[in-house]
Amino acid sequence: MSILNLSAYKFVTIEDGPAWRPLVTERCNALGLKGTILLAPEGINLFIAGPVAEVRAFIDYLRGDALFGGRFADLQFKESLSEKQPFRRMLVKLKREIITMKKPAIKPELGRAPSVDATTLKVWLDRGHDDTGRPVVMLDTRNAFEVDVGTFEHALDYRITKFSEFPEVIEQNRADLEGKTVVSFCTGGIRCEKAAIHMKEVGIDHVYQLEGGILKYFEEVGGAHYTGECFVFDYRTALNPDLEPTATAQCFGCRAVVPAEAQKSPYYTPGKTCPACHPDAKTGNSQAA
Repeated sequence: MSILNLSAYKFVTIEDGPAWRPLVTERCNALGLKGTILLAPEGINLFIAGPVAEVRAFIDYLRGDALFGGRFADLQFKESLSEKQPFRRMLVKLKREIITMKKPAIKPELGRAPSVDATTLKVWLDRGHDDTGRPVVMLDTRNAFEVDVGTFEHALDYRITKFSEFPEVIEQNRADLEGKTVVSFCTGGIRCEKAAIHMKEVGIDHVYQLEGGILKYFEEVGGAHYTGECFVFDYRTALNPDLEPTATAQCFGCRAVVPAEAQKSPYYTPGKTCPACHPDAKTGNSQAA
């Protein structure tokens, strides 16, 4: 597998995003990379892929170029390999937030919520409590369709459809978290970091974020205490605990996740329709193509 996939984020003040955007775009295009990079006043979030040597060169560029004034010198990346390029084009976007919560008072660079690494979390889940004896509850901060692809065993899932719903959902379900050690998690760490900070700010004690999210957990300890796959926002759709692409697909008609079994349906046409959106699915027309 010759394509290196990277994901990374960092909450750090960025004042020069508009000036950086064309320069970062030019460097990515020169290296033949594809993916998405988000630049916002609160930080950077990226998902890119390309040949290994070129991706390594981009890592060096972000960490060392004088343009960034050392902001990304400690940027940590999650890596996986694939046979094919999972992105169609290269985009560098300017955003208000690198992950939208609509809570502008949250400034993660001023202080992170406590984090737990994958190895420690596995120990906690093995025995059912943390080092103090408090029960551990896993809190999935992702959207419902992502959770349906796979999640931690017994994780709390509030069926959110977008991350900006998270603060209200937590207010409605505080009783689920009282007296427990809460570990928020997501795909790569960015949502669960903001989620953990919000919970601390509203007075929920004993909150941790899973460092590096599900992908880092897979990388370090595999699939222990996890059921299913991990949805990713590229054309691989989902990864197994070995960080390998799976047979799960996504419908480009309605964006629904289509498991391997559902792909056998006469309503599934790659790139067009699936059982969730095909016009004949509701009427039960088995002759659908």
